[in-house]
Amino acid sequence: MLNTTESSSKYQDLDKMSVHDLLANMNEEDKTVPLAVEKALPQIQKLVSQTFPKMEKGGRLFYIGAGTSGRLGILDASECPPTYGVPHGMVVGLIAGGDTAIRKAVENAEDDPQQAWKDLEAHQIGELDTVIGIAASGRTPYVIGGLKKCREKGIQTGCIVCNANSLVALHADFPVEVIVGAEFVTGSTRMKSGTAQKLVLNMISTAIMIKLGRVKGNKMVDMQLTNRKLVDRGVRMIMEELGVGETEASELLQIYGSVRKAAENYHKIKK
Repeated sequence: MLNTTESSSKYQDLDKMSVHDLLANMNEEDKTVPLAVEKALPQIQKLVSQTFPKMEKGGRLFYIGAGTSGRLGILDASECPPTYGVPHGMVVGLIAGGDTAIRKAVENAEDDPQQAWKDLEAHQIGELDTVIGIAASGRTPYVIGGLKKCREKGIQTGCIVCNANSLVALHADFPVEVIVGAEFVTGSTRMKSGTAQKLVLNMISTAIMIKLGRVKGNKMVDMQLTNRKLVDRGVRMIMEELGVGETEASELLQIYGSVRKAAENYHKIKK
């Protein structure tokens, strides 16, 4: 059976299209992605609901994938510490072929069904952890092998795939299937499939961080203040939260180093 991600594009003669038509048709296809994600919301809810309680007890979240899927997992994982102030290693992205594969394709790396477990073992993975396999096709051996071994070891698994009834989903306790259909360029799953995976990853990590208390109201109160833009944002948050002027807010942020600590200590002082 032909996977939908490999089925032929409904657009013909792309090489003869004008730039306007290329962009308009790609945009038309992209519009369908959020609707496909919406259909998968119940699956995403189950995965998130089963993951954050484990992380409250000290568990970690691992993403495993190859190619575009692996890079998207690494991207999501790498953004959690600066955005939410969590330790590096709380969310981990692993890619077939190792760090070299982040920038350059590593030949045959995704075809080794044993390597993902070796990569996970290097992080002393345990039963409080959750492993999410990311594979548009749903048939990547690196991901299948990793999830299969995790289940044998009693480690919770999930997945994000873009084909129905895949082998990857078969080995996931909480599969997420986002069926986006044929790509604009036949088989180019970095397009709609990659966009769908990115949307789902955003949902998973953001919802988990909120449930772990890393957001207050609607603000990233634990974000790392690594540049001027983020410092200015932090000052504005404190001004809004405490009703103080810019100078006082800036002083509080400088003293305490985070929006959360500035607000907490300000309230203590005022009591």
